[in-house]
Amino acid sequence: MEILPVIGLTLQIALVATIIDVPFAVGLSWLIIKKRVPGSFVLDIFMSLPLAVPPVVVGYLLLMLLGRNGPLGGIIQNVFGADVTFTWVAAAIAAAIVSFPLMARTIMVSMRGVDPVLERSARSLGAGPWRVLFTITVPLAYRGILAGILLGFVRAMSEFGATIVVAGNIPGRTQTLPLAIFSRVQLGDDDMALRLVAVSVGLAALTLALHNWLLERSQGNTEAR
Repeated sequence: MEILPVIGLTLQIALVATIIDVPFAVGLSWLIIKKRVPGSFVLDIFMSLPLAVPPVVVGYLLLMLLGRNGPLGGIIQNVFGADVTFTWVAAAIAAAIVSFPLMARTIMVSMRGVDPVLERSARSLGAGPWRVLFTITVPLAYRGILAGILLGFVRAMSEFGATIVVAGNIPGRTQTLPLAIFSRVQLGDDDMALRLVAVSVGLAALTLALHNWLLERSQGNTEAR
């Protein structure tokens, strides 16, 4: 078994999942924390559901939605003649949904730390809500936002339950590091399993170290202000 293709596919899926999550995480965090739109409490609960339910539930619901006979999967099959399930795309979607709450909640904390006086001052000078978001809120909260993105990325790399249901465990197509470790353990190949575990732990530790550094810098700046 070659490790590099598994690592490459894992990073690819985690990166795509993170890219999917970022605009939704920033936008919804802004709506809940800064705009305080009606129904924010319900929206917050809905955002956090993937964190509370077993990942297998997420995978099963995605399988029902994206399967050939599902409402969305049927449309994709009719229009493009392709299946989404049991592909790396399905794995990326599963990873995006499971990792989304961790990213969004970290970004929410970061945005909550931005002084609302600065945002109100910008609004009084004629800046619209979107301009305030991109010129005041995001620049002041960017380290916390990056920390949230990294936390979502490392969670996407470790996703297992939802992925194996909706994407399967197909070597070279959908087999990520967690799935490869699972397969090696089942086969009794402890040497390869330990090598994969070491790679997985190393990647996670590196990402979490960068996440913690950014979070400390963000908190330090907040206290200084």
